[in-house]
Amino acid sequence: MEFVLVHRIPGRARLRVKSAFGVRTAEALADALDAVEGMEGVRVNPRTGSVLLLYAGEDVFDRALEILDRARKLRERPVPAPSSHSGEKPGLFPFFRYLFIRPFLPVAVNMVTAFTRSLPFLQRCLSSLSHGRLDVDALDGAAIAVSLARRDFGTVGLLTLLLGFGDALERYTQKKSLENLASHLALQVDRIWVRRDGVETLVPFAELRESDRVIVRAGSAVPVDGVVEDGTALVNESSMTGEPLGVMRGKGASVYAGTVVEEGELAVRPTSVGRDTRMQQIVRFIENAEQMKAGVQGRFETLADRAVPVTFALAGLVWLFTRSLTRAASVLLVDYSCALRLATPLAILSAMNEGVKRRVMVKGGRFLEALSTVDTVVFDKTGTLTQSRPEVACVVAAEGYDEDFVLRLAACLEEHFPHPVARAVVHGAEMRNLRHEEEHTEVEYVVAHGIASQWRGRRVLLGSRHYVSQDEGVDVGAMEGAAAELSREGYSLLYLSVDGRVAGIIAVEDPVRPESAALVERLRAGGVSRIVMLTGDDERTASAVASRLGITEYCSQVLPEDKARVVRSLRDEGRVVLMIGDGINDSPALSTADVGVTLRDGSDLAREVADVVLMGGSLNELVTALELGRGAMRRIHFNFAATMALNSAFLFGGLTGLLRPGVSAVFHNLTTLGVSLNAMRPVLSREE
Repeated sequence: MEFVLVHRIPGRARLRVKSAFGVRTAEALADALDAVEGMEGVRVNPRTGSVLLLYAGEDVFDRALEILDRARKLRERPVPAPSSHSGEKPGLFPFFRYLFIRPFLPVAVNMVTAFTRSLPFLQRCLSSLSHGRLDVDALDGAAIAVSLARRDFGTVGLLTLLLGFGDALERYTQKKSLENLASHLALQVDRIWVRRDGVETLVPFAELRESDRVIVRAGSAVPVDGVVEDGTALVNESSMTGEPLGVMRGKGASVYAGTVVEEGELAVRPTSVGRDTRMQQIVRFIENAEQMKAGVQGRFETLADRAVPVTFALAGLVWLFTRSLTRAASVLLVDYSCALRLATPLAILSAMNEGVKRRVMVKGGRFLEALSTVDTVVFDKTGTLTQSRPEVACVVAAEGYDEDFVLRLAACLEEHFPHPVARAVVHGAEMRNLRHEEEHTEVEYVVAHGIASQWRGRRVLLGSRHYVSQDEGVDVGAMEGAAAELSREGYSLLYLSVDGRVAGIIAVEDPVRPESAALVERLRAGGVSRIVMLTGDDERTASAVASRLGITEYCSQVLPEDKARVVRSLRDEGRVVLMIGDGINDSPALSTADVGVTLRDGSDLAREVADVVLMGGSLNELVTALELGRGAMRRIHFNFAATMALNSAFLFGGLTGLLRPGVSAVFHNLTTLGVSLNAMRPVLSREE
């Protein structure tokens, strides 16, 4: 392997390997680097070839380079080419065939089948031995070879069946490549409208010039980062901030690629195009964050590897003193790897299947492991703790008017418009069974400000305080106290005026999920010591929602990279962080966290990036996910202890002659079967 230094700053360096290497090599390399005194963090990702080092002192980095230089001699064992079923869910038919079909087949057929299926494992064994490695692959191959030499084709069939099933499970639980995620997020724009020399022209996106003015109309996505030079529009920036309500953007304001114009039209001077846009920065951030997430996996298999030389030595001593190939084979057959390599992925798959039944999809074993140690939960507010669906919270009528009049008249005006706040007002009137007739004249809509119309010969205005008070000159002082109180509670306010006099205020909110407050308490009771809320909303709204939910830590007005930065800082403090969000804007933070969680209704990208998906759409399933991870790890650790204890006892019995080889092999296989059955038991109680 040849390492190339990608970048280096004091205390941090990233290297990349030119040639591919596998998980086992990554684990060995990470273990060796992590053992260097002064090394504060190691991340090795075999999928990307990335090696990230966090260290204290230049001498530490120099020692790490020495280890990497020695690693040039490492070679990864060849991996058999994947079959057409690679990555599919492993089935139980091979076990059925072994138990109920194989006994009735001719001996010659079983011989050929056993030999054919043993070839990949024998090749792995030869590869390990040729490179001076005594690992589990070498032990497996040796045990299979001895069984073939003894013409024990039943044992060969069982060994290849168990080992092959374990490999299939490993492929099944492997996380999808991140290159697909980038394609989901990247803006696919072929042609755009631009204004050149006063003329609007449709041009290929690749031909965009800095002097062009990009024209973006209602319903279209902004294709570039830029500054508005002409026009006014209501822009939905939920892809950036998570805030569901559109914001007004006029001359001099910044807009970002990936946001959507809901109403109006803009002429934008591009400042960033293509890979330099904020959206593409998010893509690259996700890729880098995914590399940092790669940790050292398979600790139990590593321990089994370390026991292999001892097993080989014992088998050699037995043959040396007894000259019995059968006795030596009994030592090789009573090893730790079969149970460890099968029971652990079975426990993971069983927990994953149990999670699906409980509407929690966990995408792999390392995420179950991370769930078991989570001590910090970071929530995105909009769409996660809240429903991301504006609703009318309350109506306050001015003197001389009543609430029903205010809401009925507002709904009469708003029903002509499709934006979320308009739908909320109309729905609010419907919930109160308020009927309204078409008594107004043509509605005049002022983009991102409000509505003006004539109702029974009187001028009616509905919109923001800025529009009603400053633009139209209506005195809203009579509602000052109510407006201040509603603002403190985090509501967005619509003002209604009739003939130049304020008639009332409609308070619109993004309602909190009914289970959110109780969930926060359950998480604290379950051992989560820190709960943090992140939102693109302003300080006032963030404070009100956090207070309502009993959350003491929150950050407001954060962009996607800010969310990821908060998550990374928590991890740097030694926290095991779970991040839960539902939008494209949450994807960098989901990738940065130890465990990324999203809801069933989350964006396509969030569901792809997330390690856990709550398929029932309820936040209560988050507690189920945490309990599932803790239960699965308890089961795995118990199986490990049982495997080590029982097989050590059987090995001792075989060495001392207390157990005959056949009996030792039977006990060994029964242990494998026992821990496997234990691994497949439900992790959570049926009452949960």
